[in-house]
Amino acid sequence: MLAKDPLFLVVAFATLVVLAILMVGIGGFAKGGEFNRKHANRIMRYRIGAQAVAIVLILLFVWFRRGSI
Repeated sequence: MLAKDPLFLVVAFATLVVLAILMVGIGGFAKGGEFNRKHANRIMRYRIGAQAVAIVLILLFVWFRRGSI
């Protein structure tokens, strides 16, 4: 059962973190103004870093679940 798998829960959490950062970035871009000018690049860097972590975790999950330990 995936819901009880700790690695799956970590992957799901990492994916939700990426989604939250993406939503903050899109919201700031849509609103524009000072917040967007001040934080847009930083938010994008955070998103890219969070996506990299999420991708590594997803690959680890797939690798461990295939039995390639």
